Amino acid sequence: MGIGAIPDATLHYLKEKRNLGIHTEMFSDGVVELVESGVINGEEKTLHPGKVVSSIVMGSQHVYDFIHENPFMEFHPTDYVNDPYIIAQNHKMVAINSSIEIDLTGQVCSDSMGRLNWSGIGGQVDFMRGASRSPGGIPIIAMPSTAKKGTQSRIVLDLKPGAAVTTSRGDVHCIVTEFGIAQLHGKTLRERAKALIEIAHPDFREELERQSHESKLI
Repeated sequence: MGIGAIPDATLHYLKEKRNLGIHTEMFSDGVVELVESGVINGEEKTLHPGKVVSSIVMGSQHVYDFIHENPFMEFHPTDYVNDPYIIAQNHKMVAINSSIEIDLTGQVCSDSMGRLNWSGIGGQVDFMRGASRSPGGIPIIAMPSTAKKGTQSRIVLDLKPGAAVTTSRGDVHCIVTEFGIAQLHGKTLRERAKALIEIAHPDFREELERQSHESKLI
């Protein structure tokens, strides 16, 4: 699940869980806190049981002190950790990634704002595909419904001109905002548009509906 606001929020709500396992490209303080509290023990992992598997760590000094010579932590090159075939060997793999914006057909842009490059794609596509092939796995794109202090919808009719498609609509399964969940896998374009409008911020739903009708999407 990487680092950032979305992973931190997710980890906060996992404190009552038990026997969780971690296979991730990178992690930060939140994972260490759950290991120390016994939530993450890796006992039920089907690949590398009893280990936290990662390639990169970035966090406070406490994180680095925790992983130092700690046999519970296992680091591998990204070409192994991010291999969808390897990821899929973790049963019930849940991959959580975020997005800058998503269009009404399900195309996900996570690394640019129009033509302005914002970040790298990281392991998003790898983990989306790996989790989708994992027995019982769930690939999730989780994001706030708006940007710029609520003045801009992240769910849009079309991505900005020049925007990169990080994850194709063929790879997308589940989109989550604070207003609900849109299950897109196997849906028609019309069904996708309706599902995404339902989880958009209420301030933008009417406009999205109008745009989708004008473009013949609905």
